[in-house]
Amino acid sequence: MTVKKITSLALILISSAVFAQDSIIKAPIKKTPLTQRQYLDSIKATFVHDNIAQCIDSMWMKELASLDLYEELTLDIKNINVDEKVDYELPTELLKERLKKLDEKSPFNIEYNVGLENVIKSFLKNRKRSFERLMGISQFYFPLFEEALAAQNIPLEIKYLSVVESALNPRAVSRVGATGLWQFMYQTGKQYGLKVDTYADDRRDPLKASAAAAQYMKNMYAIFGDWDLVLASYNTGPGNVAKAIRRSGGKQNYWNIRPYLHKETQGYVPAFLATMYIFEYHKEHGIKPDRSIANHFATDTVMIKKSLTFKQLSELLDVSVAELQFLNPTYKREEIPFITGESHFLRLPVDKIAVFTSNEEKIYAYADYESSRREKPFQSMLASRDSIGSSSKIKYHKVRRGDSLGEISDKYGVSMSDLKKWNRLRSNKAPLGRSLKIYTNENTAVAATTKPTAKDTAATAIAATTNKVFKEEKVVSYKDVVKYYRVKSGDNLGEISDKYGVSVAEIKKWNKLKNNNIALGANLKIIKNERVVTTVRKEVKADKVETAIASNENNSEENNTTSDFYEVQKGDNLFSIAKKFNVSIEDLKKWNNLEDLNVQLGSKLALANKEESVAETPKTETKIVEHKVKKGEYLGTIAKKYNVTVAEIKEWNSLEDNNVKLGETLIVSKKEVAVNEAKTAKKEDIAAKERDEYKLYYVKKGDSLFSIAKKYPGVTISDIKKWNGIKNESLKPGMKLKINNG
Repeated sequence: MTVKKITSLALILISSAVFAQDSIIKAPIKKTPLTQRQYLDSIKATFVHDNIAQCIDSMWMKELASLDLYEELTLDIKNINVDEKVDYELPTELLKERLKKLDEKSPFNIEYNVGLENVIKSFLKNRKRSFERLMGISQFYFPLFEEALAAQNIPLEIKYLSVVESALNPRAVSRVGATGLWQFMYQTGKQYGLKVDTYADDRRDPLKASAAAAQYMKNMYAIFGDWDLVLASYNTGPGNVAKAIRRSGGKQNYWNIRPYLHKETQGYVPAFLATMYIFEYHKEHGIKPDRSIANHFATDTVMIKKSLTFKQLSELLDVSVAELQFLNPTYKREEIPFITGESHFLRLPVDKIAVFTSNEEKIYAYADYESSRREKPFQSMLASRDSIGSSSKIKYHKVRRGDSLGEISDKYGVSMSDLKKWNRLRSNKAPLGRSLKIYTNENTAVAATTKPTAKDTAATAIAATTNKVFKEEKVVSYKDVVKYYRVKSGDNLGEISDKYGVSVAEIKKWNKLKNNNIALGANLKIIKNERVVTTVRKEVKADKVETAIASNENNSEENNTTSDFYEVQKGDNLFSIAKKFNVSIEDLKKWNNLEDLNVQLGSKLALANKEESVAETPKTETKIVEHKVKKGEYLGTIAKKYNVTVAEIKEWNSLEDNNVKLGETLIVSKKEVAVNEAKTAKKEDIAAKERDEYKLYYVKKGDSLFSIAKKYPGVTISDIKKWNGIKNESLKPGMKLKINNG
């Protein structure tokens, strides 16, 4: 019986589905233009993949592209002291024996002396890990060097010179502008056929620079006839070596003319010989080279037929930008140019070369597609004239404390490079107090008699296809703001720290105070990490404008219904109100112009800043982390510290090269995160919650730490002293003491 019921039910369902198909009318399919991501995915989906080899590890490539080793070794060689004795377990007799063997199989005059022994021991003691990394990288570069040196009949041991010169980093640039693996100066590079232009620098090219270095060595040997003197001339120039020979009375041995050379050159040849020794005898000293993740023969080149950027290649071929930087150090702007009559080559792992050549036309098609999306000059102005009638306006923005060029450019919807060009600014620092000129193209309706609604404005924007529609989003960033507090009569560090929500220890550190005593009238530095909200204009695509309108209407209705004020009830205080509405006490005081913590019964308190509350319902927030450049830092170390790439930092800060200035503020992280009202943990809120955990006790005449501690069960004298930064037990009437509620 059950089987019969199930069968009949199934027949009814099938028949209803068949009849329903006859009544379905096919709706016309609306064609929408592909987004950039969809276009990219559609191209990659058709790629023919040849799985010949695995990709090179991206994190290791970032390590290879880092300039840390170059900075460290350059500093070591510059400050080397051959006369300073180094305590390291290496018998002198054993060292003499090994140096003698090196001398026998090389054309250099390698003789034991105390200075060379000290340099070798210094490197072994302090730079063991550095040489492990260098030996790993050398397995990629040394075959190239040996081929170029052998072609000119140059001793192959010269390859160790590149370790001393650049720490095997083709992107290394010295303080005087020497560039590349072999550290060629601009004029010397030009002399040996190394081309330098806006896009490419042949001094960074391992093949071309190695051939030029071999030719230079050959020319210098024809002059001096001694390889030690050739090395010295490579560092200081042949003219300075000739001067040293004359000053020494015509001596021809490097160690005899060494006192007459520049200080840096005096440590140069010993550093080279020490490097040769460590590379030859690394096993005996327990130095294990890092793994060789790439060999030069595992890569290949292809000639480029159209201009391509590293970013485009990274997206299309799934190769990290760091890997492209490592394999193609010649290109300064992370872009391979196409110039008529010239040839430019791209080096890739062999498996990626196969993918590139199999899909070359599609790759160039994607580059053309991206190029077509760029804004054309004068196009937007002509279009707006035809539709409504446009007017180019000049605005002025006065730079205030805390402003940055990035925030100002975002506020007015202009690029940072244009802002710098209009105001002739050389750096990315906003000049405090200066009025910056800003050009804006604003479309204004000719006959606007009534104030248009948000819906009408958006509808007009959809109809006018030549106009762009923008939406505003809030970008939240946290900045350290320096404030100053003037010490008044009766103040102490405990009260001041409580007022600003910081610790006593922090105030002492910022102002270099050794104890808790503060002078009347002194200005104390207070550093607060404050939340800064800026408005960013983003373009809205035509198919998303209607959704944005509906969202704005809903937001406006919600804003009209929600209450922005709170009426003070009996028993309320600023601490409880701040905790109840998840805001900071400082904000409550600022929004309501309160000078102290007192509130009146029945008064209405504003719970938000009206200026910030407008359009303060974004779905996402862009959180920005900033870093102030300190002495000795450069883009490589900063990027490594925050686990980002150098290219990302350059993009966020609109940097054209890798140069940064001391004290310059850089954006080092830019993340867009979803906003969840239940989880907004602001730093000010955390500070307010921490302050709520404390009670304040006002010291009365006759009080002591012992008597106060007895009033609060579980609280000891040492606890009160720690909470309030008190070292002795002396108290003054009227003093405020923090007591932990917990």
